[in-house]
Amino acid sequence: MKKAYRIIHKYLFCFSLLFVLNISSYGQNYVTKKTATGKTKKVYYRANQYKKNRLIDKAIQDYKTVIKIAPDFIDAHYELAGIYFNQKKFAPAKAELAKVIEIDPTYKSSTYYYLGLANWETNDFENAITYFNSFLKAESRSEKLKTKAKQYLQNSQFAAKALKNPVPFNPQPLDKTVNTGFPEYLPSVTAEGNTLVFTRRIRGDEDVFISKKIDGQWGTPEPIVDINTPENEGSQYISADGNLIVFVRCSDRTGYGGCDLYFSEKKGAIWSKPENMGQPINTRGWESQPSLSADGNILYYASNRKGTLGGRDIWRSIRNVQGEWSNPTNLGPTINTPANDESPFFHPDGKTLYFMSSGHEGMGGYDLFLARRAGEKWGTPQNLGYPINTKGNEGALFITLDGTTAYFTKDNLPEEEAEKLTSRRQPDLFTFEMPEALRPTPVTYVKATVKDAVTTQKLANAKIEVINLITDEIFATSQTDDKGNFLTCLPMGGNYALNVNKEKYLFHSENFELSESSSLQTPYLLKIKLQPVPTDVVTENPIASQPIILKNVFFESGSAELKSGSLTELNRLKTLLETNTTLKIQINGHTDNVGSTTENLSLSEIRAKAVADYLIEQGISAERLSYKGFGENEPIDTNDTEAGRKNNRRTEFVTR
Repeated sequence: MKKAYRIIHKYLFCFSLLFVLNISSYGQNYVTKKTATGKTKKVYYRANQYKKNRLIDKAIQDYKTVIKIAPDFIDAHYELAGIYFNQKKFAPAKAELAKVIEIDPTYKSSTYYYLGLANWETNDFENAITYFNSFLKAESRSEKLKTKAKQYLQNSQFAAKALKNPVPFNPQPLDKTVNTGFPEYLPSVTAEGNTLVFTRRIRGDEDVFISKKIDGQWGTPEPIVDINTPENEGSQYISADGNLIVFVRCSDRTGYGGCDLYFSEKKGAIWSKPENMGQPINTRGWESQPSLSADGNILYYASNRKGTLGGRDIWRSIRNVQGEWSNPTNLGPTINTPANDESPFFHPDGKTLYFMSSGHEGMGGYDLFLARRAGEKWGTPQNLGYPINTKGNEGALFITLDGTTAYFTKDNLPEEEAEKLTSRRQPDLFTFEMPEALRPTPVTYVKATVKDAVTTQKLANAKIEVINLITDEIFATSQTDDKGNFLTCLPMGGNYALNVNKEKYLFHSENFELSESSSLQTPYLLKIKLQPVPTDVVTENPIASQPIILKNVFFESGSAELKSGSLTELNRLKTLLETNTTLKIQINGHTDNVGSTTENLSLSEIRAKAVADYLIEQGISAERLSYKGFGENEPIDTNDTEAGRKNNRRTEFVTR
């Protein structure tokens, strides 16, 4: 029994020895730089010296000679693969790296990383996934390579799916009047779509240029001389109404950091002297790439200021009624990553953010993303997909109000053609139709001129307020410019009250009901006449006593019960009466012609009374109020259409 045990033990020992020898055979059955001898060793080290001295062709020839002499010289295969990789000859690089793994799968874990990268560069994303996974499972001391491999693995997984599901994309260059022999980039357009501003770099100097659209064509751009200096100006954003430009100036010794945000306002045909936005917007860090909300009261921009989650993050600041900007807040880890997140564009729909990032899952380099905001929370960023995004760097994006058209910066040469060149590819401005799934909520706009109803004088600094009647929140605020003009944006799907106020004038209101199902409305072009508050002096001008329609006072159907959406307008009327203590008014009620004349007269009167009662409840003296119903007797529109009947059903007031 003992003899049999010794025999079994002997054979087990021999088997174990063979197993160990088999595992270590990689170290004995191929040539390395440590085991090479003679001519093989001499030529290998000569190749290394050629490589060090950048005599690449000679190095390649010597590595090939070594491999011909010793086909399993693993270090020669690895070094030759590195040269091919640096030359962007990825096919032979893959062949050499695959040979390394064939000779010894455990040689260097980085072999899997670079083989994954070579497959990534040749768009073989499935194999790239395999090799990046293999690298991450292998033992590696390089945390830097591990971080990169995880990003490439994530991007490879995304790219493999994206290539199978491309989005519609047909970019077209802007007119040759805009795109020249110089780099043009970072476009933004006004709400009306007829003014384009962008950055042009001429012999290293960045300046802001502006172009006007005439008969559907962009005119020859002109530098904005009031803004540009011998320093670098660019990365600009023009407000929706075209009266404000926020831009970046770098290397200004009077600034806070290397690049600061500045602003300039348009006064007639002149842009004001640029002013540094100051603290807390600017810091000793880098501030750039601004974007404004439609009303100009929310600023998004990129910065590497203290508190970033990575290299560059997107920040937001809000301007209060005193015109002061709040301390910027970081958009947080949903938007910002440990890499770079830049070039924010906040669409006038008030909830969709487009930006570029090198940290989110994508095609590689900088990709373009969108994120939608619900309340104060951002949804998960969505990659715009292939071929909008490629393995290269995609630049800043600007989307028109209706959401159908995008402007962006793109290299002006096809990738395969550009690879033949040693010089940098030149960026130009392009446009494309935005795929429907990637569009923001469509937006229309109201453009108006405000005048004195008696003198017809244009009224500057009249206050504009837009209320979302669905949420009962202020959506936007603005004021008229020195010509009495204003422009404000309205996203589809909402119900908005627009109020125009100026001291010593009666207010004016409008209602815009933009249902989700309706097609995009054409812009609203208004001429608003504000009536002066009556004084003790009797005026004979009939314009000064025209009825003021309360366009945001609503009743339940067939009753005098006020809807909650009416309170904003009624409280504004209350404030008007409190401010002007001698003002007396009469509330008038009107209906359409549906129903009997008697019933309509009664309904109009009790509705007028409901408004007067509300004001009395709010503390307005009953002696200053009267009411009257007119029924269907004084229509202001046709009763043959629903739109006309809606206009006839109205509540108004007149001074008395």
